[in-house]
Amino acid sequence: MESKSDNKGIWKYSEKWEEELLLLKSIIDKTELTETTKWGGPVYVYNKKNVVGIGGFKDYFTIWFFNGVFLKDEKKKLINAQEDITKSLRQWRFTSKEEVNEKEILEYIAEAIENEKQGKIIKPAKKEAIVSELLNKEMAKNLALKEAFEKFSPYKQYEFLEYIETAKQEKTKISRIEKVLPMILANVGLNDKYR
Repeated sequence: MESKSDNKGIWKYSEKWEEELLLLKSIIDKTELTETTKWGGPVYVYNKKNVVGIGGFKDYFTIWFFNGVFLKDEKKKLINAQEDITKSLRQWRFTSKEEVNEKEILEYIAEAIENEKQGKIIKPAKKEAIVSELLNKEMAKNLALKEAFEKFSPYKQYEFLEYIETAKQEKTKISRIEKVLPMILANVGLNDKYR
């Protein structure tokens, strides 16, 4: 039978670093952040926005900054734990209490809070909206088509528009529209059969 500590996920080593994490907590308690528990561990928020979290891993304990990408990091403390996955998150790792420098940590957290107040976040890349004049004409003539099209998620609408509008020639666009009209009316997404 699995013991309860097995499913703590990223906090499964927190007991190993109990004193160290309490030290980090005592430092963070001096800031204006509010402690909450998310994903089974302490996460500190400002105005409901995640600013920092702490946790113990196998070989180190860490404080992470949810929007650490914006920190100046003059002391070169922060690492991107998962290069491709996390755009914003940065970790500051420690292997002993001696490495914990309260003054530096408070400086970093103050900067993180300031960034939060300024609303610095990485916005997800937005796709350019595509307009299809031809499809709009068809929808103007055919209300059922318009209604059917509007039932699709924005993503699926985008797939249709992209498919029509990436055709170079007008006649290809028209033939593509002829192909997708029955699909739209039948409420079938462009790539549903491949999903």
